Amino acid sequence: MELTPRTAAVVGGGIGGLATPLHLRSGGWSVDVFERACALPATGTALGLWPAALAALDTLGVGARIRDLSRPQTSGAFLRPDGSRIAALDVAALQRRTGDTVRLISRPELLTVLYEANGGAVAFGRPVDDIRQLEDAYDVVIAADGLNSAARRTLFGPRHRARYAGASSWRGTVGGDTGAVTETWGEGLRFGITPTTGGRTNWFACAVAPDGQREPGREVAALRARFGHWHAGVRRVLEQLTEPEVLRRDLYYLDPPLPSYVRGRTALIGDAAHAMTPDLGRGACEALVDAVVLARALRASSEVAAALRTYDAERRAVTRRLVRTARLMNRMAHAQRLTGLRNAAMRAAVTLGGPPS
Repeated sequence: MELTPRTAAVVGGGIGGLATPLHLRSGGWSVDVFERACALPATGTALGLWPAALAALDTLGVGARIRDLSRPQTSGAFLRPDGSRIAALDVAALQRRTGDTVRLISRPELLTVLYEANGGAVAFGRPVDDIRQLEDAYDVVIAADGLNSAARRTLFGPRHRARYAGASSWRGTVGGDTGAVTETWGEGLRFGITPTTGGRTNWFACAVAPDGQREPGREVAALRARFGHWHAGVRRVLEQLTEPEVLRRDLYYLDPPLPSYVRGRTALIGDAAHAMTPDLGRGACEALVDAVVLARALRASSEVAAALRTYDAERRAVTRRLVRTARLMNRMAHAQRLTGLRNAAMRAAVTLGGPPS
């Protein structure tokens, strides 16, 4: 007798929301994905995929495709505004320790690969206002609805919300290939440059600023005023900027942390569970790992409740630690005083092996 497949609803069609159904469907589950937006995003900046995320993509069966589309990070350095070096990243040491390296890919490319691997089975233009309504219709519900998760607010209340980290960011891409990853730290300011696919360069800038501050029509001028006297690599990016291509958003993180990533038969993953500032470059990576760990637990257990407990036990402690580490890095990077001591601390941290892989 043919068994009726178990069912899952996924709310959110981002990286975690597309990775989870891919692994569940390969295990015989029937999955519906609900995404508020009307289509996949056409634009987006570069992501660094750490070895654990690449291993997750291998589990999903798309690792080889991602490696074909991405490029390895072969070098990296933290710089001062004059271009002198604070510390270099030992990319070779990371590869020796993990057996892999960080690979760089644009967010739209990653999302497209995951979407196509799912056979395009996503219900676009379908917001879910109250995630609790899905529990009666599905064996499990997975909330992957991002930084300002409605599911998190519904299940855990407004206390657990995204909080402003004290800095605003600008980002985009320009023509040309930098060849190296650099992050330049000044007083309350920083500027990152990353090569991405297609012979282009991804860049970001951050500055200590009031929450919600904007300069419509003058964001490029504001960037040039803040960073125009920095080293030549930064100036080359600034010279190419045009107003419509500059994206600005403030930096947030989840605080206080959730007491559990599970409530009833609903599990939270990715930014919905553990939104962090982008300082470690790990947000997308941890969403991928969440997806694989959760789907693997659901495939392995006949009891949803037991599977969700396994997921929570495996992922909550490690991701909470990453949220704290990213927040500490954010505070260091945007220090406005004692920057010499800050730079020495960063040099020591990099020498000791950098953030966990």
